[in-house]
Amino acid sequence: MKRIVKPVTYVLAAVYFLVDAVFMTVARPISRWVERHLVFERLRSWIRSLPPYPSLALFSVPVIILEPVKPVAAYLAATGQVLSGAVTLIVGELLKLVLVERLFHLTRDKLMRIPAFAWVYGKFVEVRAWIEATEAWRVVRALSRAARDRVARARATLIGAFSKLATSRD
Repeated sequence: MKRIVKPVTYVLAAVYFLVDAVFMTVARPISRWVERHLVFERLRSWIRSLPPYPSLALFSVPVIILEPVKPVAAYLAATGQVLSGAVTLIVGELLKLVLVERLFHLTRDKLMRIPAFAWVYGKFVEVRAWIEATEAWRVVRALSRAARDRVARARATLIGAFSKLATSRD
């Protein structure tokens, strides 16, 4: 039984981290946009003023509240509510990752003063580096870049067509 459970556990863990990594590629630009456009200077100052352990508690809140989104989305999809499950997963994951990324950005130095957090973060970085070094990850990244380029070309074509249409009407 252990022979079966151990590989399945590794596969599930890899899929779990892969989902977070894929969503993070979308969450980072959203997080940067939020940082540039939404000014919460008093809130940022308060967060930066927190000592290490309260920073960790605050950092944990979005994870604790929004992490159950994955099983809820899986349940919805398994019960035939595929669209609801997909929307729940996408919105919940993006919200969680944007909040976690913003909070980590604001409290990183203090969180790294907590030995257990620094150790776990080091292991997370190692696992992420290992995943990103796999052939599967490189293929997914290449497909993602190709899709992004295709969407950008289609968008440019549509904008050009609408511009020509607008100028021909004038």
